[in-house]
Amino acid sequence: MTKLTKNTLFKAYDSKPETPMDKTTRVVRQMVDEETEQRDARISRLRNARLEREANKPAGGKASEASKSRRSKAASTR
Repeated sequence: MTKLTKNTLFKAYDSKPETPMDKTTRVVRQMVDEETEQRDARISRLRNARLEREANKPAGGKASEASKSRRSKAASTR
C-alpha cells in the first residue's frame, strides 16, 4: 500500500485555460463594476449636497416662489 500524503490523496485538477470569451466577460464585468462605483459615489455626493442646500434654505421661500411663477404664467397666457 502506498503512503497517503496531501499529494497522493487528492488529485490535482488543472484548470482549463481562459478562453477569449471568458477574458472578454471578465473585462466587461470589471468595467461595469467600476462604472457602478463611480455612479454611486456621484449620486451620494449630489444627494448630500442637495440635502445640505435644503437644510440651509428657509422653509417659506419655496412655496411663495412657486405660486408667483404660476400667477405670472397664467397672466401671460391671457
